[in-house]
Amino acid sequence: MAVTEKDLQELFEKMPSKVQKNRRKHILIKNGEIENPEIEANTRTIPGIITNRGCAYAGCKGVVLGPIKDMVHITHGPIGCAYYTWGTRRNKAKREDHIKNFVNYSFSTDMQESDIVFGGEKKLTAMIDEVVEILQPKAITISATCPVGLIGDDINAVAREAQKRHGIQVLAFSCEGYKGVSQSAGHHIANNSFVEHVIGKGEQEEAPAKFSINLLGEYNIGGDGWEVERILKDIGYHVVSVMTGDGSWEQMRNAHVAELNLVQCHRSINYIAEKIETKYGTPWLKVNFVGIESTIKSLRDMALYFDDAELTARTEAVIAREVARVQPIIDQYAKLCQNKTAFCFVGGSRGHHFQGLFRELGIETILAGYEFAHRDDYEGRDVIPSIKPDADSKNIPDLHVEADPKRFRLKMSPEKLAELKQRIPLSDYPGMNVDMREGHIIVDDLNHFETEEFIKLLKPDIFSSGIKDKYVVQKMGIPAKQLHSYDYSGPYAGFNGAVNFARDVSMGFASPTWNFITPPWKNSPALSGEMNEGGDK
Repeated sequence: MAVTEKDLQELFEKMPSKVQKNRRKHILIKNGEIENPEIEANTRTIPGIITNRGCAYAGCKGVVLGPIKDMVHITHGPIGCAYYTWGTRRNKAKREDHIKNFVNYSFSTDMQESDIVFGGEKKLTAMIDEVVEILQPKAITISATCPVGLIGDDINAVAREAQKRHGIQVLAFSCEGYKGVSQSAGHHIANNSFVEHVIGKGEQEEAPAKFSINLLGEYNIGGDGWEVERILKDIGYHVVSVMTGDGSWEQMRNAHVAELNLVQCHRSINYIAEKIETKYGTPWLKVNFVGIESTIKSLRDMALYFDDAELTARTEAVIAREVARVQPIIDQYAKLCQNKTAFCFVGGSRGHHFQGLFRELGIETILAGYEFAHRDDYEGRDVIPSIKPDADSKNIPDLHVEADPKRFRLKMSPEKLAELKQRIPLSDYPGMNVDMREGHIIVDDLNHFETEEFIKLLKPDIFSSGIKDKYVVQKMGIPAKQLHSYDYSGPYAGFNGAVNFARDVSMGFASPTWNFITPPWKNSPALSGEMNEGGDK
């Protein structure tokens, strides 16, 4: 069923007039006749609307910093903030012989009322000393939460003194939750600090092996990164570092030696990719390892970049082997999925990436969007020069980098690089809009009211999103596939991940559970009332 402008107008009429005007800019109906349609993104959520977004602290500590296994990540703030960003995304990590793993621990200063009144710097200092004494990490991060910024604790000064005292790197991140309109601001803050203080600080001058790469924007949810690394190592690539799933501070310090950066989640990591290219000359390639076809395309794009006959032959051999192994299994599951429809509303790039995997199962995505995207995530990077900075974006310092005089080197000639950019997405991401089908819906920062209204209008067969709206959807009698932490399943990336995803989705369709659910609003409304915008006279 295609949605018309009339359908949208009926939905908007249920909102206050000011809300209508705001939200209309965040919703598009895909229309091929309109060239470069613009969508509003990365702006503040309307107060009172139930959004699925997180805060800047969640983006910094919870998404980017948290998966790095050999750093102790201290949350300076109330215990609830630390708990919220600890273990909630299933970022798996292995302990290696020379690399410690602290991912299973939650570290917090547990600020109380007295700390808010008198300051928490002494408490933070004492905690760092205790962490060093007990665990002896090689590096520590400090993430500030809202109260810290409000009372003025100087976490940067505490970090500097601790670094002198203990002789290890201590990084402070001023990522208070209110620093941005969503968790995207926290990604940016974390990226800037890593480029400035970690990447390029290692001793390696040359790549340790041929075909050395960094895997950026991969957080190893449910083991995704391990599956991707399995494929890459089978082909012959050497993974220098992963940012940041199962990632290591030690490995990140030498990320500058890689010959190519792979960018999986564009939104959370594109800042690092751009800065490394400017500072060390390493190009970045947009990849997508979710789905069989997307994985194959990404592997072939990589082979084109390195332009090595043996590597290309191994790439094709691995592709043929893996497809022959998994495709018959996926075809069986796909029989249960034919002609189904899906909503795919997830953060990062997943709202885009999973559409291809759904399509391979016979499921069409009729509504998609992101929680914390910027316009370029929808419209492509060509739109970036036209985006005007606002007051919220100015909260994040703009890190300026220049070519490193000792370590910058071109990985290939400018002529070859320009030729490749015509064939593969080097330093480019075309955005989600290009892959949406005619008449389908693109929504930024989808709220719970719109979720229910679009479900009633389009009646999808499955809804894939995060944990915050999963249960509302299930109570409406619709299977919900949680794509933030995979509902304790996964991995969903690569060839093995496609099999797991097909199994889990088809299992949802085959379950008789949904036939026994009758949402209460189908019988009678839970609440009723009238809206008076003008108020009492």
